[in-house]
Amino acid sequence: MFFTYLRRELAGRRRQTAIIAIGMALAIALVMIVNSVSTGVRDAQAAVLESVYGVGTDLTVSQSPTPPAEGEAGGPRFEFGADAGTTTDGSTEISQSRLSAGPGSTTFDEADLASVQGLDGVAAASATLSLTNTTFDGELPDFQQSTQGTDQMPADGEQPAAPPQGGFDGAGGSAFDVDSFTVLGLDPASAAVGPLSAVELADGRGLEASDTGEAVAVLDAGYATTAELAVGDTIDVGGTEFEIVGTVSSTSADAATAANVYLPLDLAQSISGEEGMISSISVQAESADGIDALQAEIEEALPDATVSTQSDLAASVSGSLASASSLISNLGLWVSLAVLVAAFLIAILFTIQGVTRRTREFGTLKAIGWSNGRVVGQVAGESLVQGLIGGAVGLVLGLVGIWAVNLIAPTIGGSSGSDVVAGGPGGREMVMQAGGPGGGFGGAMPSAASSAEVVLQAPVTVSVIAIAIGLAIAGGLVAGAFGGWRAARLRPAEALRSVA
Repeated sequence: MFFTYLRRELAGRRRQTAIIAIGMALAIALVMIVNSVSTGVRDAQAAVLESVYGVGTDLTVSQSPTPPAEGEAGGPRFEFGADAGTTTDGSTEISQSRLSAGPGSTTFDEADLASVQGLDGVAAASATLSLTNTTFDGELPDFQQSTQGTDQMPADGEQPAAPPQGGFDGAGGSAFDVDSFTVLGLDPASAAVGPLSAVELADGRGLEASDTGEAVAVLDAGYATTAELAVGDTIDVGGTEFEIVGTVSSTSADAATAANVYLPLDLAQSISGEEGMISSISVQAESADGIDALQAEIEEALPDATVSTQSDLAASVSGSLASASSLISNLGLWVSLAVLVAAFLIAILFTIQGVTRRTREFGTLKAIGWSNGRVVGQVAGESLVQGLIGGAVGLVLGLVGIWAVNLIAPTIGGSSGSDVVAGGPGGREMVMQAGGPGGGFGGAMPSAASSAEVVLQAPVTVSVIAIAIGLAIAGGLVAGAFGGWRAARLRPAEALRSVA
């Protein structure tokens, strides 16, 4: 009887059923798409952080950057003596390489690593030294001719010495290239935590514990391809030749690794003149529940350090990735709620309106013996079915919308700035501005930031489907509750008066 009456009433009120179902469907589809895209953005953010800071890194210890002192050069300074380079045909060919910490970055004592490792709740910790290798390779006028022309005064009656000839295009000028790449010094024995925990071997081998003190290097696979280097070749880092023993790539297909070149920490410190110094410490906590407490312990043990958790690092992600996250968390969320509330109100209003038009019907049913509970159950059942129909349509529309997002596959960029993790294992991009005040190469100002571009993928998860089903049931029950409340207030006398 219940289902027969239910089917007849829904079939007789197709317009009302269609309007309620369509409203619910659109709201549910929008909520599904927003929720799925939000999950995709969180996954993209995790991919950026994973590639930069490592899978097993829960906290990062660093120190705030310090601006260069007044009169201090902003970048690597190249100084050439009169006997530097090789002179041929009136020009001098020079090639020099400098390995140093970035301008404004701060290094601190490696002894702090032992302090961190001795704290309760620390499962593993490793230190890294973030550096930049800058190479000057070019052709300058002959230094010896230049020296003779400036140091020797002409005798009485003689013409002054002619300016040096030759050089670039025979005009006495110069031609040079300034190239740079990022270098990360790390302990070869600590691969379980830190940047190397977020990479996979592409060719050759990785750094091993026996590589301490050895001139070996591992390169990012993308950088190796660009620089036309392979396993077995050598690379000049700070004037020292390193044998390339392997190449690595990020475990995420959409993110880059933390640096171009990885070296044993001790050699990186020695060549750069940063003996006993590090840029950051990667820490893995024994349990996720103890991260906040461990952060407080580290801050107490190292009062001058900056201790950042993964949530702090996530807050530093900028670029279009941050814009997408902000858009979804603010505009997308409120629009979804507004549409959902509107759909629920439409369902409630149409249900109450339908009950009002059925005053004679429900009054007659009560007069022949239907109880209030049975009347309320009938109205609630009809609303629930209408909500489920809307949920089924909304589920299909939502899946189509998610499929469309994945088909378009928008690319969003994310960068983790050095304002949160100063001198950390970032530094994927280097911008050189030669010249200007302070002049030449001593005035070059590199600016580093770890960045990656990620293809946004909106996943279809169990939670997305559960949201659709839950909203459909909730919408039907809410509309049915209000409609049933209105029907329960009807009296049989009203139906008898209308019939009379």
